[in-house]
Amino acid sequence: MSQTTTPPADVDVFGPGSLLRRLVNEARWGLAVARATLLEAAHPQIGAALMENSTFLTHPWRRLRNTTMSSRRLLDPDPRVRDREAARLNRLHAHMSGVDAQGRPYDATDPEARAWVVATLFESTVTMCRLSGDALDAEAMRRLYDEHRTLLALIDGSSDRLPETLPQFWAYYDDVVEHRLENNEAVGVILYRLFANVPAPPVLRAHPALWTAGRAVAGPVAAAITIASLPEAFSRRVALPDLPGARTLMQTTYLGAALATRYLPESWTRVEFVMGLLDPSPGGADPWEAVRRRAGKAAALARLLTPAGDDDQVTRSADRFFAEVLDQTGDGCLRWPDLAAMAREIATRLDLGEQEEDRLFQAYATWWRELQAALDGDGDGRVTRAEYAAGAARLPGTGLIRIADVLFDVTDTDDDGKIDATEYRDLFRTTFHRDLAGSGDGYTRADFVRQFVSFMSGQQHSAAYTSLLTSG
Repeated sequence: MSQTTTPPADVDVFGPGSLLRRLVNEARWGLAVARATLLEAAHPQIGAALMENSTFLTHPWRRLRNTTMSSRRLLDPDPRVRDREAARLNRLHAHMSGVDAQGRPYDATDPEARAWVVATLFESTVTMCRLSGDALDAEAMRRLYDEHRTLLALIDGSSDRLPETLPQFWAYYDDVVEHRLENNEAVGVILYRLFANVPAPPVLRAHPALWTAGRAVAGPVAAAITIASLPEAFSRRVALPDLPGARTLMQTTYLGAALATRYLPESWTRVEFVMGLLDPSPGGADPWEAVRRRAGKAAALARLLTPAGDDDQVTRSADRFFAEVLDQTGDGCLRWPDLAAMAREIATRLDLGEQEEDRLFQAYATWWRELQAALDGDGDGRVTRAEYAAGAARLPGTGLIRIADVLFDVTDTDDDGKIDATEYRDLFRTTFHRDLAGSGDGYTRADFVRQFVSFMSGQQHSAAYTSLLTSG
């Protein structure tokens, strides 16, 4: 008789003995996440949402950081933290819907797609343990499945979209792989563009030649490892290549990750340690002093409305700003999903509540309407790079000012009219233990609005906002 995996109602599966919470904190879990992401992307609903709304291609390191942070919140020992994060994710996903290139509607809140996301995480975690030589026994696998069904219930309100028993799950999983998944654009992007063109992590951005050389080797290797770990039925269905030696390389990688987890100091194999290596905290410098210096050089807000003297230089600057900041999804044009991605990033950093998040999205929507009215000459719902560069000098600033006002309000959590060091850190930190100590009298609303509008209009560089909105 099949044994159910539903735990008693009074048992907290994310308590001290949680298998999933332990695994999520291990750096090797990244292997499972990379594999699961590819299987998720092959689902028509998820693949369309990724291509239309996600910044995973242009900002993969930011996506990794936010995914890790969200996973931790969802598995937090405090149920209130879990519920808050689940509600936040649901609000953000509610902004992701539309029609794909084949005319099929997609919705990031689709229950079937959400169940598949959790299913791929469970199956990929089981596969990671097996390939690492740490195969789960029957009881551990049941416990892990309990936790994934609970995770789905937390996000979606119900776990009914995942089968109740493990034997039923494997039949469901095989059926989706055989009959539902497809070789879509998102799969190709992950395998052949993301791995091959992933931007440098912050620690290596000052050494582009070194990163380019390393990526030329690491990109194909990462793709080969991922492909070799996938279910054979999926690889056949989407016609993925079976590269010579790839399986041996894949098994060596998984075993190496397991040995590192087993024998290296625990602190070295945790996610925050690896993320800290990729994105280290600056040492010695006082970031507040840097902010004050940059803010001191900022022109008055009226300067934004003053035509620049060298139109050709403005065009070149606007063109670069468009590519580096505005085009968040990397599709070569500015659309609402690009601005929504900025709002999502800020809401994630600050863990905003529903009312604050709605104010932020409404402010970005106001700015988007201004951009469309000023720059979308052909009315196709998007702004090309050429359209932006040609009209950047004439853009109104009211929408940006509204965003800056909302951003100041949600960052100034103690409502004292200034952003202190702690509030500054919460907004601009880029890793788990970033120490951004502040000093002086704080950051006034006028200073904040001036710097934000100057940066978002492409008039002034800001390391802080570059970190927030353009970091990979």
